[in-house]
Amino acid sequence: MERTVTVVPEDGLHARPASQFVETANSFDADVQLGRADEDDLVPAASMLAVTGLGVGHGESVRLVAEGDDAEAALDALEDILSTPEAKQ
Repeated sequence: MERTVTVVPEDGLHARPASQFVETANSFDADVQLGRADEDDLVPAASMLAVTGLGVGHGESVRLVAEGDDAEAALDALEDILSTPEAKQ
């Protein structure tokens, strides 16, 4: 399964939004990867270093790819994080 999502948090995928994103990705029985929407390279969504290393900012689009039993639920939850203005506390 695959989705393209625009990053809404002001900090992009840095600091708190990235931490919440990685924690959520790790909570599902699915292998999730992400990358910039206009590039083919993907990194593991379960790795804080890989996620923050992408340097994705506010307003940029990312591609989420998930495989596994919880793939759709994982994509739903991760899309929610990326499309919420402020990371949930």
